[in-house]
Amino acid sequence: MSDETAPAPAWWQRAMGGASLSRVQAIVGTVAGILSIGGALLSVSPFAQAFTKGELVATVQEGASHRPVSDATIEVLTTQNQIVATLRPDASGRATQDLKEGAYIVRVSHPRYAADVRRIQVLSRQTVEIHETLHAGTSSPIDRAVNNGVRAVRRAFRF
Repeated sequence: MSDETAPAPAWWQRAMGGASLSRVQAIVGTVAGILSIGGALLSVSPFAQAFTKGELVATVQEGASHRPVSDATIEVLTTQNQIVATLRPDASGRATQDLKEGAYIVRVSHPRYAADVRRIQVLSRQTVEIHETLHAGTSSPIDRAVNNGVRAVRRAFRF
């Protein structure tokens, strides 16, 4: 057996153009470093944050007539009841909001209608659509308490 190193195959010599192994390693290391730094910068840029957000599209309409309700209030809350956004629908009863990926509570209220609360899950780069139909009633806690009290008295006295 000989201690000499076998020559590199012809295809390797053509691909490397006669560059030494240490030169190839230096080029690969430099390219890897540039890609690492570029990836880190991209991850903190607003462009990358768009990939971690989803969209909520809420449409609010009246139950009886199916007309849009543009003066409703749509509150988006975390699961710990912290307000993330308060939205007002446009003339068509539609409101949109970009949200980070996660679970949220959406509360739709209007003084003339009963409030509705639902839980949603937002996924990155996806749209969550909710269609809210408001029905007669009230969203005010005071009005609800008074109405519940009046109903209780009527039942008690059989009115």
